[in-house]
Amino acid sequence: MAKHLAIYTAKALDEIFSGRQKIDGRFSKIKIAPFLAVSADDIVLMKLSGEKIVGQFIVDRVLYFDHPRREELETLAAKYKKELKIAQNFWLQHEVVNYASLIFIREVSKFIVPPEVPKKDLRPWVVLESGI
Repeated sequence: MAKHLAIYTAKALDEIFSGRQKIDGRFSKIKIAPFLAVSADDIVLMKLSGEKIVGQFIVDRVLYFDHPRREELETLAAKYKKELKIAQNFWLQHEVVNYASLIFIREVSKFIVPPEVPKKDLRPWVVLESGI
């Protein structure tokens, strides 16, 4: 089991804590975490950009897509639209997607006292502890 730190917008955190967003979708042009770095039962610490860590979730399962075709992305968007909570203009802003990670969320919890994790860079996802 590995531990990760992921950065979210306030809206995304609200959707996750309320249970409306059940999948965290990460899409990129280059091969970066969380692609192939997350597994079932991993812990993901959730942090609001520029703020403290506010909670965590356990990963239920993950689906990875390496260089998905446009039709595959459209199928994913249609199939998981409700669980992903992706904005309608998302695909216009992400015309080139070479790597996709769909992280299914389980057991979300808020922190009363947030853990301290030093992070001073701009990466949206960091592997803190490897499960190996």
